[in-house]
Amino acid sequence: MFFRQKKNRSGVVSVQVIDKSGGKYRLVKTIGSSSDAAEVAELVKQAETWIKERQGQLNLDFSGGRLQAEQFLENITQIRVQGVELLVGSLFEQIGFGQIKDVLFKRLVLARLCYPASKLRTTDYLAKYEYLEMDVQSIYRYMDKLHRKQKEAVQRISFEHTMQVLGGEMSIVFYDVTTLYFEIEQEDELRKAGFSKEGKHQHPQILLGLLVSVDAYPLAYEIFEGNKFEGHTMLPVIEAFKQQYGLGKLVVIADSGLLSKQNIEQLQSQGYEFILGARIKNEPAHIQQQILSLRLKNGESAAIEKPEGIRLVISYSAARGKKDAANQQRGLQKLERQIKKGKLTKANINNRGYNKYLKMEGEINISIDHEKFEADKKWDGLKGYLSNTTLTKNEIIESYGHLWKIEKAFRVSKNDLKIRPIYHRVQRRIEAHICIAFAAYKVYKELERQLKDKKSTLSPEKAIEIAKTIFSVQVKLVESDETISKTIYTRAEQKNLADLFGF
Repeated sequence: MFFRQKKNRSGVVSVQVIDKSGGKYRLVKTIGSSSDAAEVAELVKQAETWIKERQGQLNLDFSGGRLQAEQFLENITQIRVQGVELLVGSLFEQIGFGQIKDVLFKRLVLARLCYPASKLRTTDYLAKYEYLEMDVQSIYRYMDKLHRKQKEAVQRISFEHTMQVLGGEMSIVFYDVTTLYFEIEQEDELRKAGFSKEGKHQHPQILLGLLVSVDAYPLAYEIFEGNKFEGHTMLPVIEAFKQQYGLGKLVVIADSGLLSKQNIEQLQSQGYEFILGARIKNEPAHIQQQILSLRLKNGESAAIEKPEGIRLVISYSAARGKKDAANQQRGLQKLERQIKKGKLTKANINNRGYNKYLKMEGEINISIDHEKFEADKKWDGLKGYLSNTTLTKNEIIESYGHLWKIEKAFRVSKNDLKIRPIYHRVQRRIEAHICIAFAAYKVYKELERQLKDKKSTLSPEKAIEIAKTIFSVQVKLVESDETISKTIYTRAEQKNLADLFGF
């Protein structure tokens, strides 16, 4: 930022503060106007003061010349990233994670949020930017303690804070499962090869079950063997969560991947209400016929009554239909290319994805079953929901629509927090690694919530990137041996973030 004196046609001079941080000149503030030279000079001084306060610059007196400036620079004892502590460190404390008194827990959570890396590289970050010297074995020993004593405390603190955010009510929970792979070949009791949602079928993996509230605030998690059927993970997590906090009636929402007859029976027998994504093409023939006879138009829905108080709600979306058709066409074209190259064999004849459109001709010829492909088109745009609730059709559809937020939670955890691949081999450290990522995601969600409440256009990622550019300087004064420090704001976006969160 800088000031300028703008002379108007009337002869009046306006003293203005201008910003060029975005590549364009922008008027930030008009200090005042006057035609009197003395008053203009005073306005200039006010502009200089305003800019210094706004940018947080050190007001240093180097009237002694170059030598004095060099002596000052030689006495800088520390330059550290301060914005991370001011922004996400403050949110960490507001959530209540400060109840866990180990300093290392906070440092590891903030590092996972702002500088996600291996534990070895994390020690390098802590040494360079946090002035915290330690070897990687110290972190491993702490992770053993975290697994043994603090996992439940982390989840309890997250739950209690979420209850405050939601006004003390918890009636709906969302559950989903993802896979996390390891860069190893050997399996053990936990890490097993299985169906990988990331296409890493050759790698041992674990299943991560995550339970979240409305708006995807994290509530609880659990890890399972990599070859476990994901449908068998839901009830243990939900039941343990409900009993731990003495919760009453809950509505459970999950996608069709967790749909099984056993899950539905257990949910009903234990008094849960549920909304589950339905596999409408797997319904009995008479139900399929009812669905296709509905002839729904865009935005319309209908309900089909099933035994034991369960409704099958069907909705139609023209946009979803267009997307389904495009996906099928891409799948068909991929099969055609593979057939042309001779890459498909008898082993490819299965019901995985678009392989269901393949058929064998004779003993070895593979071709595409175009009749089956055309028959599938009548399902485009249709979506089903199974529910035993008393909610209306629209309420069921709307409630299920929030499930995408838990999918976003997994994307944030995998991409932004880099929760995988996991390099630990000891189970207790794997669990501690997940616990750190869980706490980091909770801080991320709180940052997202506060940015929304403050009506900021910043994304959590952008706010963190700005915070990482805010440094503090610590200087030892020669004459008094006193140490002083100052946080430096050199750009408008840094100061704006500081003002937004009251640094």
